[in-house]
Amino acid sequence: MTDPATAAHEPERVNLRSRLLGLLLREELNRDLASAAEAAEVDVDLARRLWRALGFPEPADRLAFGDNDIASFALVQAAVDSDLLTEETVLRLARAMGTTMARLADWEVATLVDEMERDVEHGRADSRLGVALTLAEQVAPRFEDVLVQVWRRHLTAAAARMEALGAKDAELRTTTMTVGFADLSRFTTLSNQLDDAALGVLVEKFEERGADVITLGGGRVIKTLGDAMLYVTVDPVVATRIALELVSGVGSRDDVPAIRVGLATGSVVSRLGDVFGPPVNLAARLSHVARSNRVLVDEETARALGPDFATRSLPPRPLRGFGNVSPITVTQRRSFRTR
Repeated sequence: MTDPATAAHEPERVNLRSRLLGLLLREELNRDLASAAEAAEVDVDLARRLWRALGFPEPADRLAFGDNDIASFALVQAAVDSDLLTEETVLRLARAMGTTMARLADWEVATLVDEMERDVEHGRADSRLGVALTLAEQVAPRFEDVLVQVWRRHLTAAAARMEALGAKDAELRTTTMTVGFADLSRFTTLSNQLDDAALGVLVEKFEERGADVITLGGGRVIKTLGDAMLYVTVDPVVATRIALELVSGVGSRDDVPAIRVGLATGSVVSRLGDVFGPPVNLAARLSHVARSNRVLVDEETARALGPDFATRSLPPRPLRGFGNVSPITVTQRRSFRTR
């Protein structure tokens, strides 16, 4: 049975939802896929595949498209018609944007929920919808401009990395890198002891602090996996310094569990915003056998390290996919001063 008080407020909530969607989309959704494709002069099959690549469910006959969607379809078709991009490339780019934007949107909403809860709790708003409406009116337009600028800066950085790799096509996709895999020790046990809120805070602290250490140290975060982070550098020494800083600067704090890191150097393939290859798998295997607050590396990485580091080979052990491997533990040598 519906609560009378809830039923009385339902029209107001429907109105707020409608206003919120209008502020975010900034247009009326008044076309189905077929009519939107026709208006954009795009083959309906291409429009359907593009929509799917962007990460949205099949719209069937629903009125799910507006003028901005039509303009986007038309821009895509113009790029294909002009031979600037192949249809396959367009769909790959769409999949990249869809995957990235979906994660970004989920991340933003999850972050803003905390703000909404505080506003409602302290009486600054009557409901989550009310807070969301205010944010959509006053914050979203500003962050949209920031989003475009950040994308431009990252695109510039990615182009610079590509230029640095070399002129050959093969070198642009396959290159030698040091891969770092850092994860939280005993995370499964710990996650069973924490409630959802505390677990979320822990993961966010780990990702935030870890990303800061990696970026400041000269590395690049490829992806985060909740209790693990994957990063790369072109210099094994830089990767090792980052690994040791992750252990001493992040894992040593009371509010974050111990961290263990595996490093491996070799040829990796860069695709889909990710990296693939034996060094990626080996780095993960090494981190899983490392003790808490330790860094383990492969022979290739160890050979590149200078006198600033102390290395010690450990007894061979089986690593899935690599047979028996002797991990090498790494520490920073201490410099002594004479008086």
